[in-house]
Amino acid sequence: MELSERKKKILRAVVESYVQNAEPVGSKAVAELAGLDVSSATIRNDMADLEEQGYLEQPHTSAGRIPSPKGYRLYVNELMGDYKLSIQETERINEALKGKMQALDRVIDEAGRVVAKLTQYPAFALTAPPERVTIRRFDLLLVEATAFIAVVMTDLSSVQNKLFHLDREVSASQLQMLSTLLNTGFTGLTLAELGPKLTEVARHAAPDAYQLIELAVSFGMEVLEELSKRPVHTAGIANLLGHPEFQTLEKAQPLMSFLDQADAASLPAKLSVEEGSNIVIGPENVSEALKDSSVVMASYDLGDGMKGLIGVVGPTRMDYAKISARLAYVAQGLSQIMGQAALPDDKHTKEGTT
Repeated sequence: MELSERKKKILRAVVESYVQNAEPVGSKAVAELAGLDVSSATIRNDMADLEEQGYLEQPHTSAGRIPSPKGYRLYVNELMGDYKLSIQETERINEALKGKMQALDRVIDEAGRVVAKLTQYPAFALTAPPERVTIRRFDLLLVEATAFIAVVMTDLSSVQNKLFHLDREVSASQLQMLSTLLNTGFTGLTLAELGPKLTEVARHAAPDAYQLIELAVSFGMEVLEELSKRPVHTAGIANLLGHPEFQTLEKAQPLMSFLDQADAASLPAKLSVEEGSNIVIGPENVSEALKDSSVVMASYDLGDGMKGLIGVVGPTRMDYAKISARLAYVAQGLSQIMGQAALPDDKHTKEGTT
């Protein structure tokens, strides 16, 4: 059932007041915040209707009301306005992102720390390779009669090598021939496709040749397996304790433990291969540990077909517009840093203070 404009204004007022104060909101406060020229009794009736429809909750009989996950969802989808970053905020983000970020892991780890500090929520960041990662090239290089180096290059331009010792002698010409065979039959295949292909070759290859092929292809599979892993960087987990919802250890400990041990599979991954930002509210989360929390995420582009995800976890009483704007700006900055481009311009900013 479609809500009336007045009820939408009431819901928006309740959400935004609760975000700011972490206290249940009464009809008097709603009347002032929503600018409604109606009686308190009318507002109370509308708030009761919103509660009956599942948009509001009343934690105590005599208290005001707070938003439910359903209420937050309607607010995020229809009611919240765009949050414009102030010039000071963008300068702080740009300064942090321009720091001494060299290796990719360090960049991502530092970005997570920046977000945790900016938002005062626990932050996470991770990278994700494209859905299809393959071997671009094999090279087998003779070291001595009983040893060779296998070099593997992926289509992400990642290059790995490994030294193999053999119990028999092999020649440079044999390795060259096997390199040609590998580049003909085993490139352009994903990790899932390499195993069956190796089994197929085993049926008709000579035992000595197959031994070398298996060594090289198995190493290639190890390289792809490593690239498929997505380490999660977390920062600011203790920030949870600064919010009323998590001020007791009983409330905070399960979520803190979850974040401390988080891996890519346990976190929402809707944006691992998508652009933009996303919000997952309370029970919309798959993980049980996140059922009473919200997750706000934004994706960034690492180049070479790789994507990343950065986000925060906190109470459902989040300022979703502000958090989304800050995350989107950080994600855009990361994408441009990885592409060695300029930092974001000021189109998302306005004059103001943090």
